[in-house]
Amino acid sequence: MKHNENGRRDAGRYGRRALACLLPAVLLTAHARADGWPYPGWQDDGVSRVKALALLQTANATLLSQPSATRTLQQWCAEHRLAAEPRIRALRDTDTRKPADAEIRRQLQVGPDEPIGYRRVKLACGERVLSEADNWYVPSRLTPEMNRLLDTTDTPFGTAVRALNFSRRTESARLLWSPLQPAWEMRPLAEFAGKPLEIPEQVLQHRAVLYKDGNTPFSLVVETYSRELFAFPLNQRESGR
Repeated sequence: MKHNENGRRDAGRYGRRALACLLPAVLLTAHARADGWPYPGWQDDGVSRVKALALLQTANATLLSQPSATRTLQQWCAEHRLAAEPRIRALRDTDTRKPADAEIRRQLQVGPDEPIGYRRVKLACGERVLSEADNWYVPSRLTPEMNRLLDTTDTPFGTAVRALNFSRRTESARLLWSPLQPAWEMRPLAEFAGKPLEIPEQVLQHRAVLYKDGNTPFSLVVETYSRELFAFPLNQRESGR
């Protein structure tokens, strides 16, 4: 009888230890389910932060090297399996209005009386909104069909004007989030803190001008990219996903 009582006490003690070990992971999972972020593997430690910085810089460099953000995001969507069908959709905001100021007109090389179109869209892959874009463009420098698509459909801007074989010149590129602190390379990497990695909603912003016929500007765009770029399980191949 005494042996059985000791066995029950040992089992209870080991059970409590196991529960204590599992509790941080359970809480992390509960947090992830509560607000939809983070995805599995995105935990607050040094290795995850280094990977986040590498991914952010990769996305930034890829966007900077390509003329169309739409096509770049579609490739990113496919490579990271952000949706069953990796196709970028433009969700047009027809309520917002932002008139072109003097600086925008200067960059588009138009006078004060030239009509300027404005379009605000969210670029989504499946249910993930990867970026929001404010786009000012010169309708007289586009074809009637291109203007029709921009005015009446959700076609992404880069897709609508693809026939122009345009080039893109980035005016500025800003990282809105830094996963690592300054001089991080001089410090030990942080260990797992028992909580998910907090990623702000906006992580990157580009301002660019699109040109046709070599040197004729026809569009200025400000693109703000969201944390949904990272909406996939980190280390998914290693975990068998």
